[in-house]
Amino acid sequence: MKKILFVASESVPFIKTGGLADVVGTLPKTFDKDEYDVRVVLPNYTCIPNKFRDAMTDISSFYMDLSWRTQYVGIKELVYDGVTFYFIDNLYYFTGNKPYGDMYLDIEKFCYFSKAALSILPVIDFKPDIIHCHDWQAGLVPVFLKTAFANQNFYRNIKTVMTIHNLRFQGITDSGRMMDLTGLHSDLFTEDKMGTNGNGNMLKGGITYADKVTTVSETYAQEIQTPFFGEQLDPLLRYRKEDLFGIVNGIDYDSYNPLTDKQIAACYDKETVVQAKRENKMDLQKEVGLPVDPDKFVIGIISRLTDQKGLDLVDRVMNEICSENLQFVVLGTGDPKYENMFRYYASQYPDKVSANILYSDALSKKIYAGVDALMVPSLFEPCGLTQLMALRYGTVPIVRETGGLKDTVEAYDEYAKTGNGFSFSNYNAHEMLYTIQYAVKVYYETPEDWNGIVQRGMEMDYSWDHSAKEYEELYHLM
Repeated sequence: MKKILFVASESVPFIKTGGLADVVGTLPKTFDKDEYDVRVVLPNYTCIPNKFRDAMTDISSFYMDLSWRTQYVGIKELVYDGVTFYFIDNLYYFTGNKPYGDMYLDIEKFCYFSKAALSILPVIDFKPDIIHCHDWQAGLVPVFLKTAFANQNFYRNIKTVMTIHNLRFQGITDSGRMMDLTGLHSDLFTEDKMGTNGNGNMLKGGITYADKVTTVSETYAQEIQTPFFGEQLDPLLRYRKEDLFGIVNGIDYDSYNPLTDKQIAACYDKETVVQAKRENKMDLQKEVGLPVDPDKFVIGIISRLTDQKGLDLVDRVMNEICSENLQFVVLGTGDPKYENMFRYYASQYPDKVSANILYSDALSKKIYAGVDALMVPSLFEPCGLTQLMALRYGTVPIVRETGGLKDTVEAYDEYAKTGNGFSFSNYNAHEMLYTIQYAVKVYYETPEDWNGIVQRGMEMDYSWDHSAKEYEELYHLM
């Protein structure tokens, strides 16, 4: 049996700020339990809901050397959905009403966490064959393993995988400070190891020292080897290209299932989607204060409201979008300029635009089920999960061809009658507008073709089962 340890900063259902949590919480339970023993290490944040914290069992505690000082390491355990989770307990680092946010403090916190994740292994009597590290917060695990822990028998022959969920976030601080926080030798902070312009770079360390590197879509794996997408690490990623793999994320098909979803007005599958969509659309329109009309074309956006998500393109042509025969529903929070932009258009076009500047899981499900199309016009998108959820709910994605969006959405071809969505290639507002207009035209003028797009989308398999098989193939290479 192969033993795998996931090391990450968040996981559903305990703590979530983004898609990383979905991956870490869902992927481990997907592996064949007869072949894989997959466990997870997380920080024991005090903001984890009490119902989980109260269910944890105390395993052990000890003090760990960290540079010139010692730090307390508590270990708690909880088995959830058949997966064993270990929580590293330290009130100095993991107190607060959110898991992270202040980068200066976060870097110290995750220097500690990376070393603690390795230090607990002999105590819990679990020697993994592979440690699967997620994003910069776990980037020092491969570094510590190949340096500070290299001469300890217990840690010999352990391999590492470093998964990049978003290359933009790297965990960078002054190299002198990182040496002080970690006790790592100055030799490691050169440009060919984990140094970046005189700073220490935690993600770069992970990429340099891991045995294999993955990211969350095949296209993104290619894109990050170029200067535009590479965030100054493209030379290193090109150097490691033989060990770099793109594996598209999945979604939890039990949690996102329109046939059993209790949060939507009418449940459905691909046989009943057409009528159920009309019922869900009317329910959504009532919920968000738009005129109720089941025949009206409705576009949704469910997103962090940031530049990365392509909202500057939307801002550029929003008046033109609103001149089309459609309604527009937005759900999300983020940059105040985009929050206010959508509020403005909701006030200018109250019969067409509904701006919901908040996050609500219940409303997001109603939007997936009730809108006809979901827009994801991102500047870059490592994988993207909203388009996968849209396909699951028979909602047609309108996306820019980048990263995982390009890998999962095939553009509709009106002649071959193929495709599961609409896409545009250039980061251009009017190209996006034309794509929206084309989708509107297909919806109103050729409803049979539109329903074919919906059907093909619902037939796609972006469950974790598919992704898990690719990870299994990677693990077997190691």
